[in-house]
Amino acid sequence: MDTNNCFHCGNEIIKKDEVVFDEKSFCCNGCKTVYEIFSQNDLSCYYDFENAPGATPQEIKGKYDFLDDEKIITKLLEFQEDTTSIVSLYIPHIHCSSCIWILENLQKLQSGISSSQVNFPEKKVRITFNSTDTSLKDIVYLLSSIGYEPYISLDNYETGKKEVDRSLIYKAGVAFFCFGNIMLLSFPEYFEVDEFWINQYRGFFRWLIFALALPSFLYSASDYYVSAYKSIKSKMLNIDIPIALGILVMFVRSTVDIVFDYGQGFFDSLTGLIFFMLLGKLFQQKTYSFLSFERDYKSYFPIAITKLNSDGTEIPVQVYDIEKGDRLLIRNQELIPVDGILIAEKASIDYSFVTGEAIPIEKKSGDKLYAGGRMIGSVIEMEVLFSVSQSYLTQLWSNDIFQKKIDQKHKTITDKVSQYFTPILLLLALVVFIFWLFIDVSTAFNVLTAVLIVACPCALALTAPFTLGNVLRIMGKQKLYLKNATVIEQLAKVDTIVFDKTGTITSNKKSNIEFEGNDLTSEELSLLKSVIRGSNHPLSRKIYEFLPNSPKLEIQEFEEITGKGIVAKANNLIVLIGSASLIGITDESDTKQTKVHIKINNEYKGYFVFDNQYRKGVEELFKKLSNKYELKILSGDNEGEMENLQSLLPKDTELIFNQKPEQKLEYIESLQKQGKNVMMIGDGLNDAGALAQSNVGISISENVNVFSPACDGIIDATQFSKIGYFLKYSKNAMLTIYMSFGLSLLYNIVGLSFAITGNLSPLVAAIIMPLSSITVVSFVTIMSNFYAKKMQ
Repeated sequence: MDTNNCFHCGNEIIKKDEVVFDEKSFCCNGCKTVYEIFSQNDLSCYYDFENAPGATPQEIKGKYDFLDDEKIITKLLEFQEDTTSIVSLYIPHIHCSSCIWILENLQKLQSGISSSQVNFPEKKVRITFNSTDTSLKDIVYLLSSIGYEPYISLDNYETGKKEVDRSLIYKAGVAFFCFGNIMLLSFPEYFEVDEFWINQYRGFFRWLIFALALPSFLYSASDYYVSAYKSIKSKMLNIDIPIALGILVMFVRSTVDIVFDYGQGFFDSLTGLIFFMLLGKLFQQKTYSFLSFERDYKSYFPIAITKLNSDGTEIPVQVYDIEKGDRLLIRNQELIPVDGILIAEKASIDYSFVTGEAIPIEKKSGDKLYAGGRMIGSVIEMEVLFSVSQSYLTQLWSNDIFQKKIDQKHKTITDKVSQYFTPILLLLALVVFIFWLFIDVSTAFNVLTAVLIVACPCALALTAPFTLGNVLRIMGKQKLYLKNATVIEQLAKVDTIVFDKTGTITSNKKSNIEFEGNDLTSEELSLLKSVIRGSNHPLSRKIYEFLPNSPKLEIQEFEEITGKGIVAKANNLIVLIGSASLIGITDESDTKQTKVHIKINNEYKGYFVFDNQYRKGVEELFKKLSNKYELKILSGDNEGEMENLQSLLPKDTELIFNQKPEQKLEYIESLQKQGKNVMMIGDGLNDAGALAQSNVGISISENVNVFSPACDGIIDATQFSKIGYFLKYSKNAMLTIYMSFGLSLLYNIVGLSFAITGNLSPLVAAIIMPLSSITVVSFVTIMSNFYAKKMQ
């Protein structure tokens, strides 16, 4: 422990202000208090991640009194329902693994906080808390007391604008100014012009060059020094260490040249080096922000919601076409895509999608409904308060609660390369430097700097995220929407594909339906249509379309039993719609067709029988897939469709019928125990467990606002025949990553071979570094676009 520096924040201690506690020195009582808080709550391993990771807590008494105002709190909160509230706070001080660790353990410091998740790139923490046990104001004061004061700007919350960090642009601008002027002043030296005024004032111009180099060296390159210093402190060698060392060596060497009049030094190369490296950094930053923009705003869910027109007609609309004031129809199990006001008398909403808690909340007419809730029970109507926030829905879908723990091969490769890269590079630079010292001292310094700079693996770091980001974008345009980039690698590993039948390989829209049984009266037809209106099951949607238009009745009770059917009450009549077991009968008919039975007030009325229509291209798709994948069909229906399916599918396809949702999940598990990488494709209703269990779960969407949060992707029903294309494209995407890894390493090997032999100046090395990033990004973009077009 450094006794001259604060154990908590690392600031230098003024002797008269030193506070000693627990045999540790602190610069003030604030830092000592934070240490005490962490120690008392068994959080002292905060200091194990990095030495002195904290910030000195500031005195903020009265600063956040405005958080007592309910109107302001409502604007700041993302979600507020019953006792559960969620807020995202921007915390500028987040900078290392210790910060992440302590901010994700806030529940140990204050009762009422149930969970907290850090978004490190955006420096945000998303906190879920119980508003009866703690308040937003208490949380803000807690964060401030441990040195993580949030930045709260009400203007930003109202306009939705974020503070833009332009520091990198300013630093690049200063570096460019210094580089340009030093180059201009260095021309006489380049051409060895021998003239009175130049000879007379050569010393003045050299010191002027030195002065111009200082802003670039001290300000523009400061991020590299800070990063290298933090890396050494935390005993983790990052790539900024050789870069900072190279800049420092060049500066010292050039200063020595000017002081002892050996020459003008290498300040032109130094400032050029800093400028081109910052240019590469800007390029990398823009690349990531481009990918983030594509992900947040263009990867719209291919799900629709039912909009009610003023004349009472129902039309499906895409979620991003919803506007304030629209009236929406939400059926059982549908996701509420926007904030709105409940118009129906009552509703039961499951907010587990947002909070992870699966206890439904009862709402009454006029109550506010939040986006992300799932409707439980009978159909409701709501009026839209705000247009859809697509990035918010994406955030919900990507909630850590629903993430699968998987190994990423490409990430493992990058991590391994990065782990050994810096120490090997530093050792190589030292050996080459010592070797050249015995030959030519001037060349030795040039070689050392060039080796340290040219080998920077920026291109290696860009390879995987840019490739996968571009593939996500291309797949999104072709209506396969993946939760995140890791799913692409999982798709590439798939060897077994399991299909649900109803609503997956059969179409919801195309089906011949007949009713067999007692003639239904107009009142009974109206009753059935009103009950089925609240269900999203594929068979329910077909019956709803089949039944004639009739007056809508108020549903008093509604329950949809997964895998069985609907039990409802309307006009004081009990209605049962579903399987024979739900109705309480034994189906003894010879035919094994798909049937939905009807019972009204204990009187059996008959059944709807379906002649399933299979999706276009299903036969050709299965034929292509059978060459490379094991195919399985899991169905909750009976074996009535077996003959039809066997005529469509390859001979070795396994067909399993009469499967309950839990049996589907167990079947997926049994395949995985055999070492299979399983992709499950279902409709997201009865298949939620199986989709969650599979290595890749894809939910098929057909203008219905239903999918499981545990699914890894959503495919538009019109793109069903392209599943083989998407699987092959994923494999080609991984191939592109490995090819670009090779290209990046080739750049480093070629660059190092020139640098080691003394044939590469530091300035050229600095130009090569961003050029390698541009080359690799161009390569992966061209290749991923080429594969996308080649397979169409």
